[in-house]
Amino acid sequence: MSNNDAIPSAIALAPIDLGRGVVIDTPVILAPMSGVTDLPFRRLAREFGAGLVVSEMIASWAMVRENKATLRMAEMDGRPTSIQLAGCDPAAMAEAARIAVGRGADIVDINFGCPVKKVAVGQMAGSALMRDEIAAARILEATARAVPVPVTLKMRMGWDHASLNAPRLAKIAEEAGIRMVTVHGRTRQMFYTGIADWDFVATVRQATRLPVIVNGDIITEDHAAEALRRSGADGVMVGRGCYGRPWLPAQIAHFLRTGERIAEPDLAAQKAVMLRHYAAMQSHFGIEPGMRLARKHLAWYSRGLPGSAGFRATVMRLPEVAAVLAEIDRFYNPLIERGTQRRHDPAADPDLAEAA
Repeated sequence: MSNNDAIPSAIALAPIDLGRGVVIDTPVILAPMSGVTDLPFRRLAREFGAGLVVSEMIASWAMVRENKATLRMAEMDGRPTSIQLAGCDPAAMAEAARIAVGRGADIVDINFGCPVKKVAVGQMAGSALMRDEIAAARILEATARAVPVPVTLKMRMGWDHASLNAPRLAKIAEEAGIRMVTVHGRTRQMFYTGIADWDFVATVRQATRLPVIVNGDIITEDHAAEALRRSGADGVMVGRGCYGRPWLPAQIAHFLRTGERIAEPDLAAQKAVMLRHYAAMQSHFGIEPGMRLARKHLAWYSRGLPGSAGFRATVMRLPEVAAVLAEIDRFYNPLIERGTQRRHDPAADPDLAEAA
C-alpha cells in the first residue's frame, strides 16, 4: 500500500448473519493460529472486543479419537464460538464436526489453507484440498450436512499462481451449504512470504453470494481499511499482528467504524494483561507446560521496549514461576515509572513482517 493512498474515515461494517441463529456482529475476526489461539489467548481477544475468535486448527481424526490434548484445544467459552477442523476424509470431518457442536461450537470452520508440509503433503489436507476440487466438494458437503450450525471455509488463493481457483471453490462451497469464506491472499507455495494480494480477494467476492472475509498482512488499522477497500470483502481476519497485542482486533473494529484510533494500552495496563495471560496459561495447561508455552507470549508482549532482547533471553531460561514474575517486575517497573511507551513497528519486527 502506498503511503499516499487515502484511508477512508470510516467503513460500514455490517453484521454478518450466517443463519441458524448465528450472527457475527463485528466482522473483525481473530485468525486461527496453531500454538497461539489457545483458550487463554482467545478469551483475552474476545474480552477486548474481537468480533469472533477461532480455535487453533484441529485434526479431525484426533477429534474423533477424543485425544486429550485435542479436546483441550477445542475448549471454548463466549458466543459465538468457532472451531476449525482439518482433514481429508469426509466421514471423519463430519463426525469431528458433530463432536465439536456437541461440545458447544456455534460455527465449524474448515481449513483449506494450511500450507505446512505435514498437513498439506503428509495428510493431503489443508491447502492440498485446493488441488482436488472433487475431494474438496465432498468434504464441504459432508460437513455442512452433518451439523445444525453454520459451516465456514478458510482457504488461500490456490496452490500456486498457475492454479488460482479460490473463486471456483467459493462457488463450490456455496453450493455445498457453506455459509462464509475467508481468503488468505497468498498461494500455498508462497507460505508466508511475499505480499498478500487483497485485489485477488475481490475476484472471490464477485464469484459468490456468500460473505467473504479478507486475510493476510492485516497488522494495522490502515491495512484493514485498505484490505476492505481493495477486496470488497465483508470483514477482515487478523493473524500475527495480534502477537503480544490481543487488543488489536478491537482497535481495528473501532477504526473501521469511526475513523478514530484507540491508543495502545499504557505500559502498566499491558503488563497487567501479560500477567493475567501468564497465569491463565498455567491454569489451562498446568504449571510447567503453561510456563513453557507462555514464553513466546512474554517475548511478544515485550517487543518494542528498550532492553527487551535481554529480558527475553533471561525469562526463556528461568525455571520457576516466582523467578519469572520477579524478572517481569524488574524489567517493566522502571519503564512504567519513566512513562516509556512501547514502539510498534511491524516492518522492523521479523515476527510481524509476514502476517498470517
